[in-house]
Amino acid sequence: MRLLSISAAVLFMAASAGAQDAMPNMQHDAMQHENHAPMQHNGMQMPSMSADMHALMQQMQPKSFIEDVLRHADSGTSAQPNSTPAQKYMLMGMKGEWMLMLHANAFVNDTQQSGPRGADKFFSTNWIMPMAQRRWGRQQLTLRAMFSLEPATVTDQRYPLLFQQGETAHGLPIADGQHPHDFFMELAALYDVKLSERTLLSFYVAPHGDPAVGPTAYPHRMSAFENPVGTLGHHQQDSTHIANDVVTAGVTHRAVRVEASGFHGREPDEKRWNIDSGKLDSWSARVTVQPGQNWSSQYSYARIKSSESLFPDEDQERMTASAMYNRPLAKGNWASSLVWGRTRDLAENHVANSYLLESTLQFAERNSVWTRIENAARTNELLNGEKPLPVGFHEEPLTHVQAYTFGYDREVSRAAHLSVAMGAQVTAYGVGKPLQSTYGEHPVGVNLFVRLRPIK
Repeated sequence: MRLLSISAAVLFMAASAGAQDAMPNMQHDAMQHENHAPMQHNGMQMPSMSADMHALMQQMQPKSFIEDVLRHADSGTSAQPNSTPAQKYMLMGMKGEWMLMLHANAFVNDTQQSGPRGADKFFSTNWIMPMAQRRWGRQQLTLRAMFSLEPATVTDQRYPLLFQQGETAHGLPIADGQHPHDFFMELAALYDVKLSERTLLSFYVAPHGDPAVGPTAYPHRMSAFENPVGTLGHHQQDSTHIANDVVTAGVTHRAVRVEASGFHGREPDEKRWNIDSGKLDSWSARVTVQPGQNWSSQYSYARIKSSESLFPDEDQERMTASAMYNRPLAKGNWASSLVWGRTRDLAENHVANSYLLESTLQFAERNSVWTRIENAARTNELLNGEKPLPVGFHEEPLTHVQAYTFGYDREVSRAAHLSVAMGAQVTAYGVGKPLQSTYGEHPVGVNLFVRLRPIK
């Protein structure tokens, strides 16, 4: 199985190298348009489409929230601070009138955990996101996909993550593990119309996608970008980042964005290679505010129909709030996120809260340190482990668990637009009393990894 994970890493490098091979021709196409004159649109002077795309090629950071929305570099229609250096980690080029981009992240991990429930595993977490954008006049079309090889590189349908619960593997509840992402993480089209210099109307349609719920999902958050594993609060905060049949409409005015989504509420099933579907039975709304270049905040509310396959009769209410801060540095970047997620079982009125503080500091160009501090509610399902639920089992809130993660990595190679880093992180847990006899009082997890990603 180690060969499978290593093979995936090799495939990732080959894909990045192939994209890099295409860059010279695309960049040449872009340079052909560099001297295009501005064009008139409805009496206003507008930069030509090609000149505008060339500006993107030059890695210009958004100067307003609307420009950040039009970048579409995050999951779904979520937003991070305008100053987030997303384009630093993309391969970009022109092909005719289209701007092409490739964004990716891959980790090859070796995890060791202590305690009675601890486990060891060698696996890879990974995703790759190709994009294509075209502008004409006040309109922009973005086509975006996101894929993951985790169904192959995470064997047995989960990787070790102490105290995590949610979804199933082999028909049984997952306990102390995180499920792999689907191969199809996103297939989406985004259409934007600039109603004025300060107002943008946007539409998002995705057979697989991310509705307007929660902050930017953890695989894309800059504050979590060096962390190879998921969060304990994932199922209270951003688990809808892979949902089926998503339709979203939003309006951005100056520094405020209001969105509404309809989507299929059931979480992805165990068949990770296919495209699921279902009727639009759930909805959400989100308000995002960008008060400055370095800040972003959001509040969202959702009603989710039958989200868990183990409890198909349970509908869920979810609320999230988050604040993000990003500060560019002379030779690095500092990104932080504070996230709250709350779910309520509408039938039983059981409430689960989770809290997260994470921060990543990139310094001296090639070094990163980070922390992730979590407090997440857990239910009595965790005591059952990965066994069939007893007949008549009634899920109830049990306790909270704390997780304290600290990590470091260093980039050891940067060649052919591929960045390779080696790193490690350690997680110590605070265990609620109802779980101490099962887990011990102070379990610890250690993760050693190699990280690969494209870089400009």
